[in-house]
Amino acid sequence: MPYMTNGKRDYKKQYEKYDGKNDVKKDRAKRNGARRMLEREGRVSKGDGNDVDHKTPLSKGGSNAKKNLRVRSSTANKSFSRTKTGKMK
Repeated sequence: MPYMTNGKRDYKKQYEKYDGKNDVKKDRAKRNGARRMLEREGRVSKGDGNDVDHKTPLSKGGSNAKKNLRVRSSTANKSFSRTKTGKMK
């Protein structure tokens, strides 16, 4: 796991090296906005075990348009199809 120090995760170092970058902050704000939009519609709620999934990921040019969003269980949203070598498809 990256940013490990003595077996513990170093969140400060992770923020400095990755999470604090402007493009990462903007994408996080877009993801949070998508969740808030679906919460207002009543499709998800805090603690329900569901995630808001972007059909086309933001990293691949997707948007927060309603047609690009769907509600999935958190386990389904965090598992990805993989190749024989274990890389993501």
